[in-house]
Amino acid sequence: MDMKRMIRRELSTTQLITLGFLMAILIGALLLMLPCSSADGTVTSFVDSLFTSTTSVCVTGLVVVTTATHWSFFGKLVILCLIQLGGLGIISFTTGMMMVLRKRITLRDRVLLEDSLNLNTLKGLVRFLKRIFKGTFLVEGAGALCYSFLFIPMFVRECGVVEGVLRGLWYSVFHAVSAFCNAGIDLFGDAGVTAFAASPWFNIVTMLLIIFGGLGFIVWWDIIENVKRSAQVGFSLRQSFQRLKLHSKITLVTTVSLIVAGAVFFFCLEYTNPETIGNFSLPQKVMASFFQSVTLRTAGFSTFSQSGLRIGSVLVCLFLMLIGGSSISTAGGIKTSTFAALVLSTRMTIQGKDHLVVFHRHIPHKTVQKALAVSMVSLLVFVAAVFTLYMTEGGGMVDVAFETASAIATVGLSRDYTGKLHLAGKLIITLCMYLGRIGPISLAIFFERKKKTAVFRYAQEDITVG
Repeated sequence: MDMKRMIRRELSTTQLITLGFLMAILIGALLLMLPCSSADGTVTSFVDSLFTSTTSVCVTGLVVVTTATHWSFFGKLVILCLIQLGGLGIISFTTGMMMVLRKRITLRDRVLLEDSLNLNTLKGLVRFLKRIFKGTFLVEGAGALCYSFLFIPMFVRECGVVEGVLRGLWYSVFHAVSAFCNAGIDLFGDAGVTAFAASPWFNIVTMLLIIFGGLGFIVWWDIIENVKRSAQVGFSLRQSFQRLKLHSKITLVTTVSLIVAGAVFFFCLEYTNPETIGNFSLPQKVMASFFQSVTLRTAGFSTFSQSGLRIGSVLVCLFLMLIGGSSISTAGGIKTSTFAALVLSTRMTIQGKDHLVVFHRHIPHKTVQKALAVSMVSLLVFVAAVFTLYMTEGGGMVDVAFETASAIATVGLSRDYTGKLHLAGKLIITLCMYLGRIGPISLAIFFERKKKTAVFRYAQEDITVG
């Protein structure tokens, strides 16, 4: 038996996925170290290249060098490819390439794909993957087209017709992919996208791309299939919602609730703050509040300075960032369904019920246990990372906590702290982004060689809690 086959047998699917992301990050770092990747032709340090590759593959958005000025067109193209690779998932992308090359998809490949998409069945996996690719490129293409109506005229005025059109198209494609994949990396320099704070077109297009990317692929198809069925049969909007799968219902309700609640909080807390939205007109304040609430769902674009946020707003940011987007999406965080399971389980306990029932469906107890485990491990990793970063880099605790949550939840928003990091801090944030993308639970499983099944149970004894 050759070494490659031995390694494939020894490693679990979760371990292979974890190593796949690590391999993509290292390859990306080596490509970004090439002289042709930097704008001035010099070799970028390995740490900065590694950080940039990690933030791209893990679709985070935190940067230690300015993307617009430091990298050449080749370097930006590498970053774009890494963002797309990370958004789709390493295993999904690899399997997709095998399908394009007409290679046979083995059972092991299907198991890998199932684990990478966090599904619980092998049925229809390849068909599901095809739909992911088609849907992704369709939405990104539509987003790029919408952006082009804004960017092409803007660059034509600055650079002339030919160069303006080409540059406008490039910016449209880059930001459409970055927004849909919830990466939050932009090409507008240190100011980011703050220049578009008053542009309804930019805000609406970006928010829609972020929401579509963060909803999750299985929610997409459930909605599309129900829309088709409703058009044929003539169901009302309420009936169509009732026919959705439980996961889709919980995801949609939680997503809308978090976006609206977050926008209301930011509007109230920052209304008079001149460092954020205080100087905006009333419609701009409403738009900026909704944009902030949406972008915290692991997107990372910002239409105003995050360093000027009041402490109350920062707490709301931490809460929304750690929740993140939805399962089987381009977003990070503990996921909306996980948060919903915890909230519903708490309500069940308060009401004195034994079973978790929502929308006339019973959610298994093991799902609640998994939600609790994911949340606890994520919280422990977050606390440990905050403590470690504060001890090594110093600075304000608010900034340290904000930056750490942004990295672990793969958000990418910054209070101007990441750019000041030294070597140790860069490595800590890099590790946080990696953990946030693969998931703390996946890392724990990575070191688990085999499951041990208990052959007996100990006597039961209760404890007092609360």
